[in-house]
Amino acid sequence: MGQSLFNVVDTPIVVEEVSDKVKSRNAGAITIFIGTVRELTKEKRTLYLEYQAYVPMAVKMLSQIGEEIEQKWPNAKTAITHRIGKLEISDIAVVIAVSSPHRKAAYEANEYAIERIKQIVPIWKKEFWEDGTMWIGDQLENTPYPDGKPNKEKC
Repeated sequence: MGQSLFNVVDTPIVVEEVSDKVKSRNAGAITIFIGTVRELTKEKRTLYLEYQAYVPMAVKMLSQIGEEIEQKWPNAKTAITHRIGKLEISDIAVVIAVSSPHRKAAYEANEYAIERIKQIVPIWKKEFWEDGTMWIGDQLENTPYPDGKPNKEKC
């Protein structure tokens, strides 16, 4: 295929393209996580989101997550694509596909991947609500960006 397993894109994600990257004759299971933009967050109506990323570091960290998964779940293969830019309600923000010889490992590794993305990948979002906007900050929502943008040098 020639395509990277780990990508940050500014166009809609095609789920099957991500899952095809992890298909294997040795895989007995493929799990797919599709993260979408929801309308209600903490009782506020979201109009749309804007994701930004420090792309070179984000791709590097997504790759690191894939390596961590291989260490924890031998024979698991991971592909992750995260979208940046303006996303409307129900748009796909992230797709994680994990294949493994056994389903339990595929499920566990996929859940691990989304949690690690939120912990270490320099992708941040701005929520546009009916009553205003707010930079949410990191994906764990622990580090706000009051100046409107993150400091990329800290990534």
